[in-house]
Amino acid sequence: MRFTPILVLLFACSEYSVSKATSVNGEFDEGAAPTDGAGDDDGDGYEPSEEESDYLRLAPAATDQYVFVANPDRDTLTRVAVSTLEVRTVGVGRIPSTVQTTSDYRLAVTLDEGDDSVSMVYAETLEVASVGIRDNMNQLSLSPDGAWSMAWYDPDAESLGVSDGVTSFNEVSFVKMDPLGHLPMAVGYNPKGVHWSDDGKLAVVVSDGSLAVVDLTAETPSARLIPLVEDQLDAPVAEEVVLSADGSFAFVRQRSVEDLLVVDLLNGVVDRLIVGADPTDMDLSVDGARLAVVARSARQVWTFDVENPYADATVVDFPSDRAYGSLAFTGDGLRALLYTNASLTDSLAIWDLGDDSFDERALVKPVSSIGLSPSGTTAIVFHTDDNAADADPDEPFYDEWAVTLMETDGIGENRLLLPSEPAGYTTTDDDLWGYFILDGQSLIEACSFETLIPQLVILPSEPVFVGTLPGQDVAWASQEHDLGRISFYDPSADSLDTITGFELNSEIEH
Repeated sequence: MRFTPILVLLFACSEYSVSKATSVNGEFDEGAAPTDGAGDDDGDGYEPSEEESDYLRLAPAATDQYVFVANPDRDTLTRVAVSTLEVRTVGVGRIPSTVQTTSDYRLAVTLDEGDDSVSMVYAETLEVASVGIRDNMNQLSLSPDGAWSMAWYDPDAESLGVSDGVTSFNEVSFVKMDPLGHLPMAVGYNPKGVHWSDDGKLAVVVSDGSLAVVDLTAETPSARLIPLVEDQLDAPVAEEVVLSADGSFAFVRQRSVEDLLVVDLLNGVVDRLIVGADPTDMDLSVDGARLAVVARSARQVWTFDVENPYADATVVDFPSDRAYGSLAFTGDGLRALLYTNASLTDSLAIWDLGDDSFDERALVKPVSSIGLSPSGTTAIVFHTDDNAADADPDEPFYDEWAVTLMETDGIGENRLLLPSEPAGYTTTDDDLWGYFILDGQSLIEACSFETLIPQLVILPSEPVFVGTLPGQDVAWASQEHDLGRISFYDPSADSLDTITGFELNSEIEH
């Protein structure tokens, strides 16, 4: 079916996010299939969805030299210089609920919920400039080039500061960084986030029933609404949106809808693409040329040409009757992993994109999530504590949390029994190290991607977030402490440095 939207609305006012920062790396996309109700966990008549990783709030942000920590209880932002462990703190707006850094490492940006503002902090000088935004926004995203940010209200997310002003379910706030300015816009009902073109010149705000296309190169950017459905009163949830690299097309997967929507963003035309039964995940290939869609119930992967999505799709059958629902491309573009976290399936399949062959592998337990090294030659498979239906109760992993370090370009693996649930994960960008933290445990596991051997690093207190510095093997872990605590681990020297009470410039602990 093709339809051209009858109603195109333009909104122009004055100022202006949804990016992924995962607690466990990898993308976990939701999907649903019609069923008779068996396995239905929410009573809506559909199978459980493939789950997305959660966004943990108040996570520090890093550049190649600094780590920035938002301190909502003190209305400040702390900068830690990694090479010297020098600590400096600067005031921002009231209740900074999140901090992010631009891709050029020039700026740290905070969303200040207490006074409805966005603060721009220069990384080197700590000079601060702030601008007011619309009331009660609680989410923030930066464009890839760092020229814009967007704030919006998510009713399902925690709000740290609620003003007495009006809360809108249609407004977003765009913020231009240079010169600093605010551009509010009305978009579709209940905006769920924003997708940016690779060059940062186009923003697409996603709502259930529409997309709002914003040309950021215009003298006064405005929102052009494209309805996704003819019946706006009964619009299905837009579970996933993928934007082509040049911003020409948006692909939309909706809950309980069998077809895929392809939106011509230039002309505002919406088409439907036929895919196999129960599409539950979609992703762009590493080069951005192909869109892969997982059809869970059909046991197939459908691949479309992004430049010409109306051409016939390439269809590849799963290697078995197992209902995989999620897909992750490896960073080298040579393989993709098929797995599911919607059912207790103790296997995955590695898809060779060169010859469309599959290497299906048995796992010690079902999958919770998967993290990949930057090239994708190593995977960290995080397992559930639940067991597969045919699991042996006498096995040591029964009813326990577990992780598997696995080669994707070989057969090597290391299965690890864990004392508690994984709570965060990160990798270095040189493909050498992966780090994860565990709930209730004062430690980091540093995993060598070369040997598949983990190294236990004991911390002074329980970590909340873990991350790495661009271009370095150093990991940081922010921890529970009334006055702030952050540790830095260097695997080459096997050394740990900790700053406790960093807002008060306390002593460094070795």
